[in-house]
Amino acid sequence: MSSKEYRVEGLSCPDCSAKFEKNVKELPEVTDAKVSFSVGKISVTGDVSIEEIEKAGAFEKLKIIDESAVKTDTEDAKKNKIKENWTLIVSIILIISAFIYQSFYGETAPVTIGLYVTAILIGGFSLFKEGITDLLKLNFSMQALMTIAIIGASIIGQWSEGSIVVILFAVSEALEKFSMDKARQSIRSLMDIAPKEALVIRDGVEELIHVNEIKVNDIMIIKPGQKIAMDGVIVTGRSSVNQAAITGESVPIEKKVDDEVFAGTLNEEGLLEVKVTKLVTDSTIAKIIHLVEEAQDERAPAQAFVDKFAKYYTPAIMLIALLVVVVPPLFFGGDWNTWLYQGLSLLVVGCPCSLVISTPVSIVSAISNAAKNGVLIKGGIYLEEVGGLKAIAFDKTGTLTEGEPAVTDYMSVDTSKESDNFMKIAALESYSQHPLASAIMKELSHRKLSIDHITIDNFTSITGKGVQADIDGVTYFIGSSKLFDTELNQNQSLKAQYELLQKEGKTAMIFGTATEILAIIAVADKLRETSQSVINQLHQAGIKHTIMLTGDNQHTAQAIGQEVGVTDIKGDLMPQDKLDYIKSLKNDYLKVAMIGDGVNDAPALAAASVGIAMGGTGTDTALETADIALMGDDLEKLPFLIRLSRKTLSIIKQNITLSLVLKLLALLLIIPGWLTLWLAIVADMGATIFVTLNGLRLMKIK
Repeated sequence: MSSKEYRVEGLSCPDCSAKFEKNVKELPEVTDAKVSFSVGKISVTGDVSIEEIEKAGAFEKLKIIDESAVKTDTEDAKKNKIKENWTLIVSIILIISAFIYQSFYGETAPVTIGLYVTAILIGGFSLFKEGITDLLKLNFSMQALMTIAIIGASIIGQWSEGSIVVILFAVSEALEKFSMDKARQSIRSLMDIAPKEALVIRDGVEELIHVNEIKVNDIMIIKPGQKIAMDGVIVTGRSSVNQAAITGESVPIEKKVDDEVFAGTLNEEGLLEVKVTKLVTDSTIAKIIHLVEEAQDERAPAQAFVDKFAKYYTPAIMLIALLVVVVPPLFFGGDWNTWLYQGLSLLVVGCPCSLVISTPVSIVSAISNAAKNGVLIKGGIYLEEVGGLKAIAFDKTGTLTEGEPAVTDYMSVDTSKESDNFMKIAALESYSQHPLASAIMKELSHRKLSIDHITIDNFTSITGKGVQADIDGVTYFIGSSKLFDTELNQNQSLKAQYELLQKEGKTAMIFGTATEILAIIAVADKLRETSQSVINQLHQAGIKHTIMLTGDNQHTAQAIGQEVGVTDIKGDLMPQDKLDYIKSLKNDYLKVAMIGDGVNDAPALAAASVGIAMGGTGTDTALETADIALMGDDLEKLPFLIRLSRKTLSIIKQNITLSLVLKLLALLLIIPGWLTLWLAIVADMGATIFVTLNGLRLMKIK
């Protein structure tokens, strides 16, 4: 049986989320249901209508939306908000009327009491309905606490305070819904990055088609200034594409025929024809959204602690409230009415709203902010782990370096023949299968030189030394120093230059004839421009131990490691050695991150406290292997990630501390008898507003 996903509007707390899931599971046609509170979605397995699901969520007035079938209208949304809150609006009008009547005719006047009672019944009807059901099931929920408090206030004649508790609780819940919906909206805004329609050529005709109907191999036309709707490969055209939506990096990338493009990215200049390679559900942006949504459901340690704490906290508050009501009148001759009132006030202030919402709103805000900045975090647990890192290990190739060899040095003995000698070197290397040949061919293109006019004869590979070939009747050689032992010994300055390049960890090659050296060229895997500054920023942030792990020889490793500024360098490592080294680091530093390319570093990534992959736009392996992916292969996202994690931990601690301190203060206010119902609800509502707004601040971190 297939499962279907719906968006849920109005989920305000994890408790309500669990109750809604239970109600849906009890529907006759439903075999399974799973509610994601953080994302605001429900997945239902079974033949059931939206109306039936909404009935299961009637206690919270939940709105179920089938996003695949419906386009929500803003006007309708506004009307729905008024419709949802009509009871609250009517209750407020009744309470204002009661206050006015009370000022003329007194609190005990039948009309005053009648207005308050009507306000309580209308404003608190759904609250009482749910609260009484929960009490009968001995489920001590927030609704149950409030129901006892309001009924108790009515029994002792505190009609005005009872009605204010109803209103303020309703306002508090509405604010919780609003703040959680705002946090969830930041995830949904990721979905709006890619257009919902695209211009497609079919049978020679251009037509605008919804993305759900576009098939693999369809040809899309992307005009300048338009967003790309689907992942694909350019078949015609050239342009610069802004990939900020995927990588968080706003510098546009040059794209030409056979280059990949991604849904949600912006075509800035030329007209492109793109062949679709993935369906809308398989696109890179769809995968990112899916991972972000899954991440919201991965409970962070702080959230797990709060959920466990709340399970015992609510019954404990009810027990303390009962003792407050009973002990002073029975053993110290206190007034029953006074202490009943104090006990009811304690129930209200003891409501764990702010406590249970303090962590999820922070985690949702932080993870969605990270996604918008090109950092994919697969769960709250990893977000928290990053904040406590003591050591970070880096793979070298493709992480600290660009992963592609490039020409770093070129010196022609005769400077007037610099270009001529370089073209001859490139002509020889164009016949070579050596991996470094590609670096020389790229440099040729960069220097805007051509080898079309050069004819190569008698090309021969000299095993372990280099290559030789004839150009215009002259035999030229390029390779290691072994080819030019005599010439190097006769020219000590050239020998010193060659040895210096080798010491720097570069692969140096000599070009010349059988009798003279004409040029020296060096190739190396270039350091990323940002690597040094990132390592500096990490050291400044208090991460004192940074390690480079590489399979390269120790000589090359030392040269690169010293240049980048890491505190420790390990070369000649096999994947197993990297894994063993990460394990030993964890023994020394407890929390260790490993950063690699997500493929050959997989064992080390898995063993680290947090595995961070260089995501490489659209690299599925990186997304699947690591706990966190840096989407633009951009190491500069790392200091941002650490700042965000530490700020998240700080805000969660602030939220939990404030919630608990307020509850403790309320307990202390009972001793002199200063705690009132309206003060209790204002304190509880104030805490809820503070923790939600505090959590939402994480969306603003740059």
